[in-house]
Amino acid sequence: MIDRDFSSQLRGLDLTTAEIMYHMPDFHRILQTFIWQDYDLAPKFPKLIKFLDFWSHNLEGTLASVRVAHSGILRPVELRHVGQEWSLH
Repeated sequence: MIDRDFSSQLRGLDLTTAEIMYHMPDFHRILQTFIWQDYDLAPKFPKLIKFLDFWSHNLEGTLASVRVAHSGILRPVELRHVGQEWSLH
């Protein structure tokens, strides 16, 4: 069975993290943080937009800000095949 994360990467999706700051329903001056993470497609982020749409229509906490980090933007160096290998004691 193929891992869901691996199959998402094969379909061109990359790991996306959103830091969502919202006003607490009972104390509007206090901000709370929620971290959302899933595989999504940049730059339109359809899954994130769907989640934020659900949030704004069904939850009481008013959104204050959303910061997005996407692995397509922040990615480690690509790996490549090396023809030799050395072993040190």
